[in-house]
Amino acid sequence: MKPIFYIVLLYACLAASCSKLLNEDMRSAIPDNYLNTPEGFNAGVNSAYSYLRTWYGNQMGAQLTVYGTDTYMCGGGELALDAYNFNLTPGRGFISAPWNDLNLAVNACNAVISRAPQVPLAEGQKNIRIGEVRFLRAMYWFLLMQTWGPVNLATTETTAVTTSAHRTPVDSIYRAIIDDLNFSVANLPATVTAYGRVTKPAAEHFLAKVYLTRAGSTAKQADDYKQAATLAKAVISQYSYQLPGNFADVFAQGAGEKNPEVVFAVQYSKNILTNGIGNQAHLFYGMNYTALPGMVRDLANGRTYSYFRPTRFTTDTLFDKVHDSRYDKSFVTVYYCNKPGTYTINGRAVTLQSGDTAIYLPGHEVTAAERNRANYTIIAPSQYNNSYFPTLTKFLDPQRPDVNNENGSRDFLVFRLAETYLIAAEALLMSGQPAEAVPYVNAVRKRAAKTGDTPAETAANQAAMEITAADLNIDFILDERGRELLGEYTRWFDLVRTGKLLERVKLHNPNASRNIKSFHVLRPIPQDQIDKTAGGAAAFPQNAGY
Repeated sequence: MKPIFYIVLLYACLAASCSKLLNEDMRSAIPDNYLNTPEGFNAGVNSAYSYLRTWYGNQMGAQLTVYGTDTYMCGGGELALDAYNFNLTPGRGFISAPWNDLNLAVNACNAVISRAPQVPLAEGQKNIRIGEVRFLRAMYWFLLMQTWGPVNLATTETTAVTTSAHRTPVDSIYRAIIDDLNFSVANLPATVTAYGRVTKPAAEHFLAKVYLTRAGSTAKQADDYKQAATLAKAVISQYSYQLPGNFADVFAQGAGEKNPEVVFAVQYSKNILTNGIGNQAHLFYGMNYTALPGMVRDLANGRTYSYFRPTRFTTDTLFDKVHDSRYDKSFVTVYYCNKPGTYTINGRAVTLQSGDTAIYLPGHEVTAAERNRANYTIIAPSQYNNSYFPTLTKFLDPQRPDVNNENGSRDFLVFRLAETYLIAAEALLMSGQPAEAVPYVNAVRKRAAKTGDTPAETAANQAAMEITAADLNIDFILDERGRELLGEYTRWFDLVRTGKLLERVKLHNPNASRNIKSFHVLRPIPQDQIDKTAGGAAAFPQNAGY
């Protein structure tokens, strides 16, 4: 049951009436004063939330944050974003579509904020709703700025055709984002009865992430790392969030989605009237298991498009497979037969029954003798390719109504407490306090330790997972974020924020290593934006290198 219902009709109409896209037709069937009523105002707030779905759980957000990193590469789909090649141009739809949606989202927020003074609601309740929308506006601005750099900072509602736009410096955008989030922190409640609405700790987590990001930018301020650490520590210590003891429980579907680690999630549902295209992340990270003996598409293993393939760095090096449970709990390593029959496997006839092992990905190389003895297909790391590789389990959605349905219903976890710990650790490390950072890293790592057959074995695994200040540097933080947040739409931003994009992509992503250049820390401005701006490139210049 989802307490926030995204109003599809209003969303569509607001998109038409509130668009800031240049030369867009601005007609709407909703009366202009509807947003000035309590009902319209609250509906407008819900509509502002709905734009989160255009990024989180959507292919557009995934492509811009997962491709072209050290942890994932292109298995299929938009190679240009992974390889940084000649097809990464300003005219591509994967560049213009998220730009358009995020700017629409900003304007939907501006519409609600600008109408708030006229709405007859109690001041406290009104400020809570404004706090939610200012959080959302800050998020849309933050995604725009991280992806494209200086963007047009629109702070008022656009209701008519305009050809005027300019690129606002990032220091001004940061100030606007921080101002919005400070308002949210001051006005939002710590908890809500309507699950899914923004809370004060969600705003604090987000603000910590903004300070952390600004600290590594040209707009940095002297106390950014201190601010980030203070806010992250507040979320950890002042509220009831917890790290569940089992890493896999964080991604349990259904009732498990509302677990004590979730600080903020984008909601989806099984209601076909409100779910739109749903959370489609379950389509992106899976291997083509149906091409191998004994397997046919099913709900448990998913409908897979194989867009994102883990790099060999991810599968071979990143995880401590002896002590750390996250490799086994993040990837499918065994597929069980769901299509009984007799097949040729390893050069001989093998009969598979339902439930027999059909495919095994051991995560290490095997001998010829081991392969020949197996009555199933073995895929070792040296055999990984664009079709066969370990499937990320975090987004699998076996609760879809049928095997061909693409519209997933699981929530998308945007902020969770494990990241809060890692934000605190990074901020403390970068401010010269590695010893103070260590406990925050170890909290995440100890939760991830494998459970042994005995308490002593479990304790030994936890001890092996603990680090000291001597182990800690920014590369360790990035590795830990990779282990913990793999595939969760953060990686490209993490690498850019820490100044490690080029170094780590060249080391670990063979698709991109030959092409990536320093200018690739920003994406190209959509050509349509430049063409429709009065003054063209002189008024709205393209990012360098494109």
